[in-house]
Amino acid sequence: MAPIVIIGAGMAAYGLAREFRKLDKATPLTIVTGDSGAAYAKPMLSNAFALGKGAAQLVSGSAEQMAAQLGAEIQAHTTVLAIDTAERTVVTDRGSLAYSKLVLALGANPIRLPLAGDAADAVLSVNHIADYAAMRERLAAIDGKARVAILGAGLIGCEFADDLSAAGHQVTLVDPNPRPLAALAAPGLSEGLAQAWQGKPVLLALGTTAASVSRSGAALQVTLADGRAVEADVVLSAVGLRPSIALAQSAQLLTRRGIVVDQYGRTSCEDVYALGDCAEFAEAGVLPYVAPMLAAARAIASTLAGTPVAIELKTDAVIVKTPSYRLALAPPPVGTEGEWVHEVTEERTVARFVDADGAVRGFGLSAPVPAVRQKLLAELVA
Repeated sequence: MAPIVIIGAGMAAYGLAREFRKLDKATPLTIVTGDSGAAYAKPMLSNAFALGKGAAQLVSGSAEQMAAQLGAEIQAHTTVLAIDTAERTVVTDRGSLAYSKLVLALGANPIRLPLAGDAADAVLSVNHIADYAAMRERLAAIDGKARVAILGAGLIGCEFADDLSAAGHQVTLVDPNPRPLAALAAPGLSEGLAQAWQGKPVLLALGTTAASVSRSGAALQVTLADGRAVEADVVLSAVGLRPSIALAQSAQLLTRRGIVVDQYGRTSCEDVYALGDCAEFAEAGVLPYVAPMLAAARAIASTLAGTPVAIELKTDAVIVKTPSYRLALAPPPVGTEGEWVHEVTEERTVARFVDADGAVRGFGLSAPVPAVRQKLLAELVA
């Protein structure tokens, strides 16, 4: 019997494999990945530095340990070259592998900015544990505390800024928007985060973008579009991710921004599924968060085990890992007309996004506690 094959070894892939093994102990399972196959929690990459955790300390299991735990074959350091859906095979640089069912957990790739300058290739992106190890190595080579320029003041950029500044590094956040977390948070909450950084080694260079990165002696110089220059020892790009869809496209699966899946996680090809950062739901779009990934893993595992279960995408708030100013955010659907209404108390700021009919379509709160978050979730109108 051909195995169920999972391409990828991130949180989505291992989450699915764990859920599947709860239901089916016997069906052969093969995981193919281009990296080492080590298991780790990717969200920890943006808040591990201040905790003093190196890359090795974030690993919860090696490929060998995960293979034993899951009763699976793990083909690490293996590049998938093509998928032949007619022959039901995966072609790799180690040969061809037949599958009974195939799951694509391909993740997403960092968006690369079109930067000029002779040091554009020195800009780091942290999207994998190996990237995190490289960043720590770069910072460790600096004599004293480093100057870090972070391009992008969205969710990941702000989390890295808070984490690195807590460790004493001087951070400059560069973003074209007038405030941090502009795409996710209400103005009052963005301002609250900026105020929480006052007196800390975080500088905001907002309303502009990076134009070039050049070498300046042993350091780097980031020239901004408005003419300002930022001196840095390390430049980190955090401008977003793009779902990895090239493999699916070459196999002629339906793709848009991500690999299009239905309510069961099925792609346009029979017995081929996708989940995680590479998947795009017909109505919800791409959901690059842990909660929908875990929901998809549970449902697809049941479907693979013989009991089809639709993926239940519950609305939840995104917890922003910025200890300087803790936030929970549930932004309104893109394109929703309305306005933010703020309620400020001694304990926290609560912001509701209210549409023209008075319905709450999104929210955000500082100092989040489960009771308040659940109350606001109950107010949301789909």
